[in-house]
Amino acid sequence: MSAGRYLTMGVTLAIGLASGALADDRLPAPSFWDPNLHLERPDLSALRAIRFLTDDDYPPLDFALSDGSLVGFNVEIARAICEELHIGCTIQARRWDTLIDSLETGKGDAVIASISITAATRAQIDFTQPYYKTPARFATRKDSPLADTTPASLAGKTVGVIAGSAHQSFLATFFPAAIGKPYPNFPALHAALSKGEVDAVFADGLTLAVWLAGQESADCCIFKGGPYIESRYFGEGVGIAVRKEDADLRRAMDWALARLAAKGAYAEIYTKYFPVGFF
Repeated sequence: MSAGRYLTMGVTLAIGLASGALADDRLPAPSFWDPNLHLERPDLSALRAIRFLTDDDYPPLDFALSDGSLVGFNVEIARAICEELHIGCTIQARRWDTLIDSLETGKGDAVIASISITAATRAQIDFTQPYYKTPARFATRKDSPLADTTPASLAGKTVGVIAGSAHQSFLATFFPAAIGKPYPNFPALHAALSKGEVDAVFADGLTLAVWLAGQESADCCIFKGGPYIESRYFGEGVGIAVRKEDADLRRAMDWALARLAAKGAYAEIYTKYFPVGFF
């Protein structure tokens, strides 16, 4: 399963993000790498190129333009890794539900397609360190009287959540005095917040960030409080998947990702595709 695979945004918005039209340098990018940890670059002299596999219908993470070329956050991270390693790079799109099987059967060397690191996926494949996580966030209307989103301030307030989600469970556990109102999907949740039917929503931060940056939100709303990253509820994050026997490749990509973070290249890609940061 992916992290936030239910994200539903139009390709028009994603193309705008890819062009940098909405970039906002004021928003800091998260970092998932310890700057004091010095990784060694493994020898990849026997590898001529990294064959990345991805999806092509999950904007702004990975999607195809009208000419068929692949773009998106995941795609640019893959290309940046290859540049950092000074190695050839190919990126091929495959249907989402075939990606892990394609990796295991040798049709690619790595999958960069927002696959969540879980016990189930670890049983099949290996992962780099997370290159992004999907925290939970509260969002309110800009004209909301709520000063913050603490358990005390949300007592008696109505908070929209996706029915059956980890966010609904987290809200019930740690914000017991808030009134959770379940919605069947993100469009319904977004509409409820836009119309002021709820005091706040609590949901996947990445999906909320893309909506907040898009035209559908009409600049109505903002993040407030958080982020919340408890792995028991919201997972370990998203890594690049490799076969279990390809430890050198995994270590090399971990090295490259840490280098991209240290040089500011990761932050540049992040702010390009997520002008409203989800952290």
